Amino acid sequence: MTTPLSNLRFATARRTARRASGARGFTLIELMVVLVIIGVLGALIVPNFLERADEARVTAARTDVNNLMQALKLYRLDNQRYPSTEQGLESLVRKPTAGTIPPNWKPYLDKLPSDPWGRPYQFLNPGVKGEIDVFSFGADGQPGGEGKEADVGSWQ
Repeated sequence: MTTPLSNLRFATARRTARRASGARGFTLIELMVVLVIIGVLGALIVPNFLERADEARVTAARTDVNNLMQALKLYRLDNQRYPSTEQGLESLVRKPTAGTIPPNWKPYLDKLPSDPWGRPYQFLNPGVKGEIDVFSFGADGQPGGEGKEADVGSWQ
């Protein structure tokens, strides 16, 4: 016959054996609380992170445009003119074969960068906003736009 004291001893022995074997787990409530905390933190942090990524892309595009403008200025110093729109930015990497062939051409860049959104930079000679224009259409890939979709160009 079992007595309440023997039941208590049995339950205590089971608990001690479970602790000794390291078989303690988490309850469903504890797991749910942790998931809710992670979700709240994610909801607060991810939008700020994504906004910073957009700002970084715009900054990278501005840096690329400035570097392309410097290479174009060197091209002009050597050849007395900028490349034509037809020759494009490619003339900074390879000697143009169309239009007016530059007399003192040399490579001005190792390779042409793509904008941070994976598209080629645009070049106009004569430019709409300056003597020449170098620009990216921004995140949306379309002319104009506002915010992260705004064009990034040499006139800024």
